[in-house]
Amino acid sequence: MRNQAWKKHNIDIRPGTVIQGKWHKNSYLIKKKLGQGAIGTVYLCETNGKQAALKISEQGTSMTVEVNVLKALKKVQGNRLGPYLLDVDDWQITKNRKYSFYVMEYLQGESLPSFIKKNGMEWIGVFILQLLEDLENLHQSGWVFGDLKLDNLLVVASPPSVRWVDVGGTTQMGRAIKEYTEFYDRGYWGIGSRRAEPSYDLFALVMVLLEVFYPDRFSKSPNPEQTLFKKINGVKALRPYNSSLKKAILGKYQSSREMKRDITQILSSRQKRRRPKRDKNQVNILPFLIELGGILLLALSYYFSSLLF
Repeated sequence: MRNQAWKKHNIDIRPGTVIQGKWHKNSYLIKKKLGQGAIGTVYLCETNGKQAALKISEQGTSMTVEVNVLKALKKVQGNRLGPYLLDVDDWQITKNRKYSFYVMEYLQGESLPSFIKKNGMEWIGVFILQLLEDLENLHQSGWVFGDLKLDNLLVVASPPSVRWVDVGGTTQMGRAIKEYTEFYDRGYWGIGSRRAEPSYDLFALVMVLLEVFYPDRFSKSPNPEQTLFKKINGVKALRPYNSSLKKAILGKYQSSREMKRDITQILSSRQKRRRPKRDKNQVNILPFLIELGGILLLALSYYFSSLLF
């Protein structure tokens, strides 16, 4: 994995510590550590009786870049492109030592594999389309997600939708990907460059789907393309999308819209075929379909109709 130096930037703050911003004077009670990465450490905190996520780092410049990304995402159509930014400030420890931090929405939900396991494989197509819709909006705004991986996705309720929980790897189109994870990186597999372009994210999207079904992952082989194709073929739930997923692996899509169009056609063609029975414990899929709207609702309407039988 790139940026192995992240361990140097781990900031250990004890639960119960109160962080007060130097400029805005807002106070945050640290509850627990949520995670750490190449840039900084994320903590669950409480402010004004509400939970939030606070990311803190000694790398002020890098934090500024992340904040700018979050601000840019707020301008992108759709509300799923990352957590909402709540505050940006500095924590002055001593006269000569300070940390930069920003506070964002704390998203609560469950992992993609857990949700699919409980609510049915038909959600795979729904989430593929939602992610492609979100990526299309992101790409059109001039950004590539970069470090797209299972750990950076969370399924939240009402209606069920996938949210992005870490935008630290987001990179401007055309530049070199600044942060990545080997398993999801086409450069690691030798099937493409690390240039920030839509096809980079689409490769990672396929790897996200594969990790849902191969939680222990798998190693690179002398023929990585053959390995990935074999893994795709080995998942029954992914078979309807095989041709599209393989095109994404090979970088044959120039945009998310192209892949979304193919997935939409696949789902539409299946409307006339299987009509799986709905499990009484499964989450109602209709509200999510309404949220997607337009072409996605049309393409996925067969799911709603199937749930009636």
